[in-house]
Amino acid sequence: MQTSSAAIHWISIRINNRKVLAGIAEYLGEGSRITDITVAVDKLEKIGIEGVNEELRTKGVSDEAVRKLLPVLELKGTASAKLSRLEELFSGSEAGKKGVEELKTLISYIETGPLSCVAELDLTLARGLNYYTGAIIEVKAADVAIGSICGGGRYDDLTGIFGLPGVSGVGVSFGADRIYDVMEQLGLFGEISVCPAEIMIVNFGDPGLGFAIGILDLLRKKGVRAELYPDPVKLKKQMSYADTMKIPYIIIAGEEEMGKGELTLKSMSTGEQRRIRAEELESLLPLAGI
Repeated sequence: MQTSSAAIHWISIRINNRKVLAGIAEYLGEGSRITDITVAVDKLEKIGIEGVNEELRTKGVSDEAVRKLLPVLELKGTASAKLSRLEELFSGSEAGKKGVEELKTLISYIETGPLSCVAELDLTLARGLNYYTGAIIEVKAADVAIGSICGGGRYDDLTGIFGLPGVSGVGVSFGADRIYDVMEQLGLFGEISVCPAEIMIVNFGDPGLGFAIGILDLLRKKGVRAELYPDPVKLKKQMSYADTMKIPYIIIAGEEEMGKGELTLKSMSTGEQRRIRAEELESLLPLAGI
């Protein structure tokens, strides 16, 4: 399932439903062992199918059930084809049939909605946590071997254990460190600016501080990242700070400028500066690339 030509190719979403997993357990004749089955299947990528089968046997799951499990997990074809086959298998499982219907609804939303990456129905997705009751999801990086970077699902009464029964919800968790590692490996960060502001106003102290604060307020109202140097120290020190912090422009408004209702806008990269009237500043910002 993919709904956008501008898909985010570096991630993929796997979906399943806990009711479908319950239906699989009932189809195997092991409905009471749904927890053992989902916990084992959830380890499939780590320990392989033989490891899963061995764990199921140690939990008391019958050899016949173990034999029947793999063909179900490996159903091929489109999501629609997989769900049609599951409907046949779940003729005796109300939970399984309900799970199929919920997945059909979810998939219809995905196919007609704004999702911008690939989504896949994966019957091996188990998320072996008992509080999930419906849809479960897992997000993986498509080109980086790092495991899941996000996962979660629906739970109908998780709040009940905290004294608030009957409240359903959907929750997800994000692996921030894994997402960072993936983006770093794929070069998705680009060039990040570390400068705290686009313009710094030189601080000359009183009596011009009010004038400087007025300019600062004007810039911020226009969405410009601006700051006023906190102390009226020597101009050289203030300029050095702007240069170190890679602030591209500074505004100088000393006694001479204020006396004429003007200010000086200086480019730190070229050293070019121009004297302008305060009311001209707004029109010059786009020309300065701000």
